[in-house]
Formats: sequence, C-alpha cells, structure tokens
Amino acid sequence: MRVLHTPDEVAAANPDPLVRWAAQALLPGRGGAAWAHGGAVAVHAPGLNRHDRLVLAGPADDVAALLDAHHRPGRAALVTAETAAALPRFPAKATFGWMERAGTLTPPGGVRWLHEDEWDDVEALLRKASPHSYVWPRERGPRRWAGIHDGATLVAVAADAWSAPGIGFLGGVATHPDHRGLGLSTRICAFVAGTLLAEHGECALMVDAANAPAIRVYHRLGFTYRAVTALKDPA
Repeated sequence: MRVLHTPDEVAAANPDPLVRWAAQALLPGRGGAAWAHGGAVAVHAPGLNRHDRLVLAGPADDVAALLDAHHRPGRAALVTAETAAALPRFPAKATFGWMERAGTLTPPGGVRWLHEDEWDDVEALLRKASPHSYVWPRERGPRRWAGIHDGATLVAVAADAWSAPGIGFLGGVATHPDHRGLGLSTRICAFVAGTLLAEHGECALMVDAANAPAIRVYHRLGFTYRAVTALKDPA
C-alpha cells in the first residue's frame, strides 16, 4: 500500500473519474489523503459534496484492503454498485447515481452566470424549489451560479460546485415550481455542463436514483449513468 500525493498520481494509479474527482482533496489546503493498493485507489476527501468522504475505485479485492485500512466511522465510503456487490463484508447504506460525460456541448442562449449580489435570489429559489439541495450559495463548494430569468424573476438555477482539475461538477439544479415543464432544467444544465466541458474536458454530477425526470434530462445531454453505493460505517 502506497501513499499518493497529487491528483496526477491518483489519475495514474486509477483513471476512474470518481476518484479523479475526489482527488481535488489533495490540492493545497484541502486536507485530503490518498492511497493505492494493487489496481485500486482510495481518496479521503473531507467536506467533499457536504460529506467527509472516502472514495474508492478498482478491483474489489484491492478495494477491500483499502477499506480495511482507511474506512472509519463518519467517513462516507463510496464505491460503484458493481464493486459493492462483490464486497459482502461491507454492507450497503444507500445507492444513488453518478453521471458523467466528456466531449463538447454547446451552451444555449438565455442563460448567464449570476453576480454574487444575486445569490440571495438563488437561495430563495432553492428554499422554494429544492430545500434539500446539497449546494447552497456562500457555502464551501459552489464556485458560481447560473440562472434563467422570466422578466425580473429568477426561475431556474444550477451551480459549478466542487469541480476538480479535469472534471467539472454540476449541482444545485432547481426550477421554480410555477415554471416547470418548460425545458428550463435542460437549458440551464446544458449551459453549465457545456461551460464545464470546455474548461475541464469532462463533467459529472450526482443524482438520486429515484429521480427519473432528472436522469432523463441528463441522458438527453449525453451523460451516462453509473450506480454508486455508500457503505455503512464499520462497527
């Protein structure tokens, strides 16, 4: 088992986008750590996407060795659902979706990046349309917010949040309840994803496995779905 010190070392040890995204925790001041064993990598990413995460990828036997060494109570260990199924010693807590894509996507018109003095409007819309959002203005994580307006009213938002070198991350998507069914989610996600793809080369997001409408939107935008499992804390 060896220590990895940089995002580039993580990518060289295992190119899975999930661990490459988590490897932003190795940037200066982030407080993360990473290890490799065989063909697997584990990245401890404090505060990533609002959790103290241990993100792992690779062959199941090698992942199991890393879990034995580094899984701790309070660390949300994430593996692909396929890997989780091969790890009966590590029970699953919940499964959700990780979606990713590469290439290019042309951002649509009618969407813009919001000024920071508009973030109060973002928070008000989230409280109305998505009160359990993982992304909130002025918290650690979101770098910028995009918005669509109907006149003076902000009706749809999405964020560039927890983006990493080589992988942009889309979150905080919400549409005003009175303006749903108009394609606004598709437009704003296309705008943010298109920008992130141009800047990073790849883009990813997380989605509730039961949120079929959102998954359909992301599929239309070229994202592919992988099931990801959060493991229970060790006893």
